[in-house]
This record gives sequence, C-alpha cells and structure tokens, in this order.
Amino acid sequence: MAKTSPLEFMRQVRAETAKVVWPTRRETVMTGVMVVVMTTLLALFFFGVDSVFDALVKALLSLAE
Repeated sequence: MAKTSPLEFMRQVRAETAKVVWPTRRETVMTGVMVVVMTTLLALFFFGVDSVFDALVKALLSLAE
C-alpha cells in the first residue's frame, strides 16, 4: 500500500468534497421539521402505550391486594 503525504491527502479530501451534492437550505429545514414532527408523534404514541400498560399493571396489582 502506497503511503500518502498529508498534503496529497488534503488534496484528495478537497476533490472528493467537491463531488458531494450538498442539500439546499430548504431541504435541510424541511428535513429538520420532519424529524421534529416524527419525534413528537412517536413520543405521543409511546406515552399512550406506556399509559395503557401502567393502567393494566395497576389494575392487576389492585387485584392482588
């Protein structure tokens, strides 16, 4: 394996970075909004599931008394 000098490595990094298609500001904002929306929906869903399980466990424990 050939050794690459730090300067050559930086040139290669710059060349590869130039090939990247960077998202636009609008795409970045829309993706961020979608992440927040989906996270909120999942949090509400799991809160509901947890509440149901909590009620079931409390009901079962009250039967044991």
